[in-house]
Amino acid sequence: MTIFYRLGSNLYVNITNHCPCACVFCIRNYTSGVGDAQSLWLEHEPTIEEIKHAFHQRQDLTEIDEMVFCGYGEPMTRAKDVIDISAYIKESIGAKIRINTNGLVKLLAPSFDVSTLAVIDSISVSLNADDAVEYMRLVNPQFGIDSYNAMLDFVKEAKKYTTVVLTVLNDLVPERIDNCRHLAKDLGLPLRIRGYM
Repeated sequence: MTIFYRLGSNLYVNITNHCPCACVFCIRNYTSGVGDAQSLWLEHEPTIEEIKHAFHQRQDLTEIDEMVFCGYGEPMTRAKDVIDISAYIKESIGAKIRINTNGLVKLLAPSFDVSTLAVIDSISVSLNADDAVEYMRLVNPQFGIDSYNAMLDFVKEAKKYTTVVLTVLNDLVPERIDNCRHLAKDLGLPLRIRGYM
């Protein structure tokens, strides 16, 4: 069972296979593994103790640029655990920490305290679309059409406590990418246009 895996100079943390979305472009629809992981499908959700144990088994902790919560699920389905594990990693090796997220944590866990993201160096939020209808088509969130605005509300709050970067895939039509640029600018956030892995 792969909890930690390397991709380039970063060490990724895979703690869940649960996700409230069914994105049409999700990499887990096409392959079982990423980076040096043959499979990111978990036998069970690892406990915090199992995650800590796997962390200390790594021999490359001094060689990484960043720890990234990103696996075959939405890490913020375990929001409190992500914060607790991040604090532990910071105390242990002081690494930079990023969360790759769909930004729907307040729908997943309405009581989540966004200010606890202060322990995180940055979060990358999948904007994915320039409006709620296109978002529904591409992301298929279980929470329905309100998900898009919930994600935008989350980034507005999160940027008070950590660095937030929005992302979109580079295969959107140019007009939609331009719309996303304008939206990111209005939010005072950078936009990263990324390709498929």
